[in-house]
Amino acid sequence: MSDSSKRTDPEKEKRKIKSVQKMKEIMTNYYIEAKGAADTGKKVAWITSGGPVEPLIAMDVIPVYPENHGAMIGASKMGIELCEKAEEMGYPRELCSYARADIGCAVTDGGPIGGLPRPDFLVCCNNICGTVMKWYEVAARYYNVPLFILDTPFTHREFPPAAKQYVIDQIYEYIAFLEENCGKKMDYDRMQEVGRLSVEGLRLWQAVLDSGAHKPAPMTAFDAFFHLALIVTLRGTQEAVDYYRQLRDEMQERINQGIGMVPNEKYRLLWDNLPVWYRTKWLSEKFASHDACLVADTYTSAWSGVLPYIDENNFLETMAVAYSQVYINVSLDIMIDTLRRLIKKYDVDGLVMHSNRSCKPYSLGQYDLQKIVMEELKIPTLILEADMVDERSFSESQIETRIDAFMETLKS
Repeated sequence: MSDSSKRTDPEKEKRKIKSVQKMKEIMTNYYIEAKGAADTGKKVAWITSGGPVEPLIAMDVIPVYPENHGAMIGASKMGIELCEKAEEMGYPRELCSYARADIGCAVTDGGPIGGLPRPDFLVCCNNICGTVMKWYEVAARYYNVPLFILDTPFTHREFPPAAKQYVIDQIYEYIAFLEENCGKKMDYDRMQEVGRLSVEGLRLWQAVLDSGAHKPAPMTAFDAFFHLALIVTLRGTQEAVDYYRQLRDEMQERINQGIGMVPNEKYRLLWDNLPVWYRTKWLSEKFASHDACLVADTYTSAWSGVLPYIDENNFLETMAVAYSQVYINVSLDIMIDTLRRLIKKYDVDGLVMHSNRSCKPYSLGQYDLQKIVMEELKIPTLILEADMVDERSFSESQIETRIDAFMETLKS
């Protein structure tokens, strides 16, 4: 390699987020610990991404997220191979690609880390969709392990007292399930401390996301998709708190130095729905080529979006209510309120909606939301049809044409 080819671009180097390396180290160690749990005597629980992880942390159980693993499969561009394996087993292509990829992975020990560690038990919360219930039932039968299902009522406008009591009762049943399967009692002082760390981590994560309101934005939604991992997997730990404090400080330093992630940021956009994991770099560069920066999104803000419902002094019971009101377990009326707030807060010029073939609860109603945003808020919108993991549902030429046309509308 010649000296000139080794030369780095100082402008690109300046824009790189330094905390990325730390995140990679933490996630690598996390998966090493999880895969070695059988040797250390620790229990492993698979849990859905919207599920209450804090009781697992308090019971010293290692939480593992098949959906997070699905995102890794997508980012590694291994989705087609694993989805097709599940389809060979009889699972339809219309099923969520996270589920298909993980089912394909379970029987092959494939994927970017050679398969997930075997679970000792499963925890499924249906606040993100109904598919997870059947997916976890399949996993429970395959691994022959116990399954706990936390049922969260859908929120139309208000969350009535009967619904609150219903989910609170289930939280105590959840703790009894953990005590039985871990062979020890819950330490409620420890649980309170984990709750405090969870809230602190969520506040720091929100502070990181808030940095996108600055012009120019020091990070994009594509960066947030990457840095989201710890608030999903290690929420309630000191490690997550320390990491997000470091990341928040780095964002503030970038603001102080006037470093924007997109050079010449002119257009500020809001993203809706999960990422297209196998094309985040391509999409990021495509929008940046139009001087457009995706400064925020509805996906990564969903975790910290429940903070107003949590009382640190009564974490366990208010947590139950908070988990019932995540972004996709609420009505379109509440969703549009969230969009209004984000559009105003981040002062965006347009909305980009990923109509995600896999995630029906997230994608259902997007055309209604699009209509309201265009008529009421008078900003242009773009809908991109794709899938979060399965590359067979991504047409580069079609999406490129739509983005170019959308950006021309914004510029006119």
